[in-house]
Amino acid sequence: MSGNKLEKIIHPLTDFVGEEEINHPDADKVTYYYEGICPKTGKTLKLPRTILAEKVALSLCRQLDEANLKVAKGKMIGVLIVRDREGNTGVIKAFSGFWNGEREKTGWVSQIPSSSLLRFAEKMTLKELNEIKWRIIQLENLPIRRDYDQLNQQFQREWEELKQLHRQKKEARDRQRDALKNSSLPPDIINQKMLLLDDESRKDDWERRRFKQKWKEKLEPLKTEIDKADAEIIELKGRRKELSRKLQKQMQMGYTITNFAGESLSVGRILGKEFIPTGTGDCCAPKLLHHAAVNQLTPIAMAEVWWGETSPNGEKVAGKFYPACKERCQPLLGFLLSGLSNLPLLPKQHPPEHMPIIYEDEYLLVVDKPSGLSSVPGRGIEHYDSVVARLSQIEEYKEITAVHRLDKDTSGILILAKKKEILGRLQKLFANREVEKIYEAILDGVIDSKEGIISLPLWANPATRPRQEVNWLKGKPSITSYRLLEATSSETRLQLIPHTGRTHQLRIHCAFGLGVAIKGDRIYGKKEDDSPRLYLHAREIKFFHPATGDCLHLKTVTPF
Repeated sequence: MSGNKLEKIIHPLTDFVGEEEINHPDADKVTYYYEGICPKTGKTLKLPRTILAEKVALSLCRQLDEANLKVAKGKMIGVLIVRDREGNTGVIKAFSGFWNGEREKTGWVSQIPSSSLLRFAEKMTLKELNEIKWRIIQLENLPIRRDYDQLNQQFQREWEELKQLHRQKKEARDRQRDALKNSSLPPDIINQKMLLLDDESRKDDWERRRFKQKWKEKLEPLKTEIDKADAEIIELKGRRKELSRKLQKQMQMGYTITNFAGESLSVGRILGKEFIPTGTGDCCAPKLLHHAAVNQLTPIAMAEVWWGETSPNGEKVAGKFYPACKERCQPLLGFLLSGLSNLPLLPKQHPPEHMPIIYEDEYLLVVDKPSGLSSVPGRGIEHYDSVVARLSQIEEYKEITAVHRLDKDTSGILILAKKKEILGRLQKLFANREVEKIYEAILDGVIDSKEGIISLPLWANPATRPRQEVNWLKGKPSITSYRLLEATSSETRLQLIPHTGRTHQLRIHCAFGLGVAIKGDRIYGKKEDDSPRLYLHAREIKFFHPATGDCLHLKTVTPF
């Protein structure tokens, strides 16, 4: 490679893989395409991820492990196989965000240029935003909230008991009054006994007042503290919103990216937005492509892989390959790839055999989604590859939209709208719970009951997303009915009918409501589970077609 500066950045392929792997017949086999729409031509441009690029990326991970280099919570790293003007092939590498607080690292491509003032402002703002986030989490989880809730529940319980006791005493006094009215006792004796009964009524009334006052003195100080915390949360959220908008506005014109046509534009201009997501341009793909364009290097293949610790919720898996993140990087790829004459158009891709169409008319398309494929393109590092992404490449399904979603690891019936005018009506059916859904699952253990109903309040804790949790204070109601289909000494096959549609509802209801997780659930079950998939399948769905009025009852065969 020529140029002293580039020699520090471009590494020979043999630094990562041997000649045998470089020359292997499958080296250039494409496993995935990074794609984007050229803003000038409207054509879809693509850059492949190949087996060779994946081997280079995994080799880099091993080298980092052997060098005992560590980053907090893992890191997305990327490699780009490039060819220089002399025809020499090499590798450039990049990491997302910061490396243990540092933006630059020797041997890795530089950050996309921005002013030092902007970098400082961004660093300080991100620090403050992080402090605000954790302060909000701290305020939302104050022990005093739990204390107040427990005391309030005790108050309500004792209050009901006292009212019940007083009702019984009142009924007894009323019977005594009726008996006195019909008795033959002298009038003065009757009046005396009536006055005593009235006195007992007043005592009960005063007892209730003293009871409420006693509890008011206990609960009010706690409620005052909680109200103060809630007011602080509202203030912090307002501050967070203000800071985010300010930072985004600064970034709109701060980062300038160059493509292979020699054009340089700010990120804000490329996205055509007044505000852009924080961190846009800090991921591997934009850094690699910008560096290649500026230094006149031709990209051949790219790969992005997660290195380091697998996240506790299983969202980021060590050694797993990911596409450019949808929110920050995907929108930039069309501009970044512009100017490369050797980039072919993305070919039409029809649904593969493992995603069969089970129903279709002029309004709807219903498919049997396989496990491991997202319903829609995800955010962050989630796979861009999805049912919608694949189908939208076909002209007939270009405007296809998912009406609802299935978890990536869940298989089964997924409904998509072919026309925008029908989408809202379909979504309304789901919102009004007018769609009957039946799932089938295998639990990784045995349960005692044959059927029943599970009702738990579910909450998305911002500190552990996408994991959901049972939370009796903040959770939203969720209901599932279940019925035993089959059981062995170690597993249970269930039919599950969700009556609400909370995220991960069936998975949590099995794990916490029944005490046994669904087989293959590495979020709520065993993290070391080596099952090939999550054993949860959307087997049946029944609803009235919003356009024709016909009752559709669609079924699939459970694949396990």
